[in-house]
Amino acid sequence: MMPGALMRQLDLLAVELGDPQTHCRTRPQENAAVDSRSHRDTAQLALESHLDALRERLSDLKRIGGSPAADADTRLQLARTLVNLGRGAEAWPLGRESFNYFLSADDFESAADACDVLFQAEQPDSTCALGQGIWLAVTCPIDPELSIELLGHVIDETPQDADGAAVAASTALFLADVRAQGKHREDLMFFSTQTLGQVARQHSGVETPEQLDRWMDRLGLKEPEQFLVRLRQVVDVLVRDDWWFDREALQDRLPFA
Repeated sequence: MMPGALMRQLDLLAVELGDPQTHCRTRPQENAAVDSRSHRDTAQLALESHLDALRERLSDLKRIGGSPAADADTRLQLARTLVNLGRGAEAWPLGRESFNYFLSADDFESAADACDVLFQAEQPDSTCALGQGIWLAVTCPIDPELSIELLGHVIDETPQDADGAAVAASTALFLADVRAQGKHREDLMFFSTQTLGQVARQHSGVETPEQLDRWMDRLGLKEPEQFLVRLRQVVDVLVRDDWWFDREALQDRLPFA
């Protein structure tokens, strides 16, 4: 069964679904004085300047014999900046090299972060990278915020009438509940609850607490033993049997193994 705190959060979601006021969204007023083109140009120049600084840092690390960890971290930062510049093909090898190092060093959080960058690079194997990252995010004790971000990609990319988004949203709420603490937990659970409610409306037109309860029962979204199994199926579809690491060997290395 889901923890009691999580069920209370779902009760709050049910109340919100029953209140039509919660469906209203205000549209920010446009500020005609803002020159969006100038803003984009400024952001582009800032990213290019940051890219040059990172390349110089990488050269310095090679020259002085910097640590492999610093080298991998700089490569990942380079890859992320290139992605933000829309240069995913250049970012891919840098992100992949970083992933390999982080995984070999048992830095599973950074490895999952590299998968996030690789997915956003929009290359032929980017969906495969997302699957690897989600597996790491759910299996390993990493920052739940990063886990939720990776699951969010599944929610965004899944057709509204497919079950994958519902499974990912339920997993995100579950991870927020069991891994985060304090104010961070409250914020992540609120965000994940809102996401689950939106998915329910898009998936099946859920608008009332009764509909929400039936919807979650029908899709097996109340029991982690059920929706985590279904998440593994989603991951298998993303990875397409092209795993970049031995999952069993990795699990044996985990702190709680």
